[in-house]
Amino acid sequence: MASEKKPTLEIINRKATFEYHFIDTYEAGIVLQGTEIKSIRKGQANLRDAYCVFKKGELIIRSLFIAEYAHGNQFNHDTRRPRKLLLRRGELRKLEKKVKEKGFTIVPYRLYLTERGFAKLEIALAQGKKSYDKRESIKQKDLKRDMARIKKAY
Repeated sequence: MASEKKPTLEIINRKATFEYHFIDTYEAGIVLQGTEIKSIRKGQANLRDAYCVFKKGELIIRSLFIAEYAHGNQFNHDTRRPRKLLLRRGELRKLEKKVKEKGFTIVPYRLYLTERGFAKLEIALAQGKKSYDKRESIKQKDLKRDMARIKKAY
């Protein structure tokens, strides 16, 4: 029997690529409680409103929605509690310096499970797009869709 890899779960914040230019990306671990990882494995998480801030030299993700575990008990987690992100000290210092500069922010982009079952968060050092950049993104998306339709017709 050939060993088949299980497809890993992936939750993406699609709005982030529309709103921001990504400068650099990092892979961060997340400190979770027991029922949170169970909900993530079921795909019950949402990155849409999430954002990252520094607090006492630690990177914290706020407003990340992880639904309550359906089979949980009184020890179920709070759905939007702040969670600590795990990065190397050098990466944290570098990110903190950049965020203090005007116009840079840290955006959570992708939440996924590794082969070992750990939840990881891909965060991006990003700079906000101007409205004309957003119009250009829409135009590129429309062109790509039209080209795909033309290829499909032939």
